Amino acid sequence: MGAHTHGPGDGHDGHAHGVAKNADRRWLSLALALITSFMLVEVVIGVMARSVALLSDAAHMLTDAASIVLALIAIRLSARPARGGYTYGLKRSEILSAQANGLSLLLLGLLLGYEAVERLIDPPEVTGSLTLITALVGVAVNIAATWCMSKANRSSLNVEGAFQHVLNDLYAFIATAVSGLVVVTTGFARADAIAALIVVALMLKAGGELVRASGRVLLEAAPAGVEPDEVGHLLVSHDAVVEVHDLHVWQITSGEVSLSAHVLVAPLGDCHTVRQGLEEVLEREYGITHTTFQVDHADDHTSPAHAEGGHYDSGDAAPRAEHCLTAHGPVHRAEP
Repeated sequence: MGAHTHGPGDGHDGHAHGVAKNADRRWLSLALALITSFMLVEVVIGVMARSVALLSDAAHMLTDAASIVLALIAIRLSARPARGGYTYGLKRSEILSAQANGLSLLLLGLLLGYEAVERLIDPPEVTGSLTLITALVGVAVNIAATWCMSKANRSSLNVEGAFQHVLNDLYAFIATAVSGLVVVTTGFARADAIAALIVVALMLKAGGELVRASGRVLLEAAPAGVEPDEVGHLLVSHDAVVEVHDLHVWQITSGEVSLSAHVLVAPLGDCHTVRQGLEEVLEREYGITHTTFQVDHADDHTSPAHAEGGHYDSGDAAPRAEHCLTAHGPVHRAEP
């Protein structure tokens, strides 16, 4: 006997979800306008001041702008309904966007790091006052952009990745302002390259986190905070459950967790009641509401042992046969 269930609320909040997506697009577009405008100004001033810190900040802002553009495209693509062979729609376009964003951050960080090291060894003359003024304006612009993006839905890895870029850029501008102040007051030109290396470190950190988080989704790993073995033990501890195998927990996209499993119930157990109980415990303990259970009665030929009331009789012999010869992952069985 099998059972398939979708959690409560699935497919019933389309209007509210659409409103939220529109709001996200508005806030992201405003942040994009702020960042792009200042980035163009910063490139010109960075060249004039011969400041690698300003140019690295501008490059970082370019990745910020690119991440926001990708986020906007991904939001639009993910809103398309499922059709044809794309049974989940294009929801994972947001994850692909986050992955591309992270990889570009890592690449650009390595290139800027190389340039910064060269200038650390042989520092050019830097116009500290121009660097300081530009960096202070950049701090203000990034505060405004960060505030705009904080209004969007940050539960999306796509939006959160773009937000973290802008936030890291804010820290980078603060470092650049400090370097400009050092150059103005002490004439220590290497402060500019040191500030650039700080920016590079922030870029590598943000890029690595984005690649790792998006990679887990693409590889269908269990979401953070959900340990499959713990879930299996929790399910098999339910009354009348004899065995749980083929247990899979994955994310379709940010915030959308799914679970599937093959559940064996004691011969006299009520499959429908057991299924409902398992759904309730998963929602309560993990917030998982989208589940697919194949629920079957165990019998003498397929159960690991004769079950009574969901638990093994301690006098039963060892299992005679597995229910599924090609079960994926560990098999969770009720305690004797």
